[in-house]
Amino acid sequence: MTARLRATHTLRDWAILAAFLAYATPFFWQLLTSLKPEAELMVLPPLLPTRLTWEHYRVVLNQSVMLRALVNSLGVGAITTALALSLGLFGAYGIARYPVPGKGLLLLLIVGGTAFPQIATVSPLYLLMRALELRDTWLALILANTSFALPLVIWLLTGFLQEIPAQLEEAASVDGASRPRAFRWIVLPLLAPGLASAALLTFLFSWNSSRTRSPPPKRAAPCRSRWRSSRECSRCRGATSPPPPCSRACPPSPSWSGYSATWSAGSSPGRCGNRRRPV
Repeated sequence: MTARLRATHTLRDWAILAAFLAYATPFFWQLLTSLKPEAELMVLPPLLPTRLTWEHYRVVLNQSVMLRALVNSLGVGAITTALALSLGLFGAYGIARYPVPGKGLLLLLIVGGTAFPQIATVSPLYLLMRALELRDTWLALILANTSFALPLVIWLLTGFLQEIPAQLEEAASVDGASRPRAFRWIVLPLLAPGLASAALLTFLFSWNSSRTRSPPPKRAAPCRSRWRSSRECSRCRGATSPPPPCSRACPPSPSWSGYSATWSAGSSPGRCGNRRRPV
């Protein structure tokens, strides 16, 4: 009986290992592909690269905004987590320890706030951030993510705090400890698992909502020449040095409304087409 039980456990362990390998195969394949030279990316065989290259990683780090996007996401996620935990901890402690009227209804409303569709708040949030001049800033993302994560943090920490007996704080107060001291040395150590769970959920929520946000790529300066004939882009006011090639359709100049610029068929790259008046 013991040998059969041992064989069953061994078979179960091998089945779990096989399932894990099958689940991790796409990740291993992605890692393997990232180390292949560009000429071998679409060629099979060989399965393994003939030589390892780090060129793809150098391109990602030096020629893309991936590194800056990761820094933005990590920074926003960390600050959002710290702010949500700081505010949610004191709110949950007040609900759990003080005789708040309608405590059950209040928690129900807090949890119900998380069911509100977040996409419905995009337009009001944009108008608010534009009025506060917070567009394209970390502060806008931190405030928005904190407002979304705070109800969940309060609800989670309230449940954990209700499981900690209030008699421990009363015993500490009898020994001469103040309420902040009892909170620091008794409540917080017992609340550590709840804080870790709330911090993990808050960070994942913030990461998933802001990981795709990255600064837009720099665009070529629009041509602002008022001349109706072709002009070099370097002559256009506001162009960078060295000048980037003109886009196929330059936006109209704000100071010369009614005119447009197109890339004429006879002009060469780097030249703006003729500006003509609309009929």
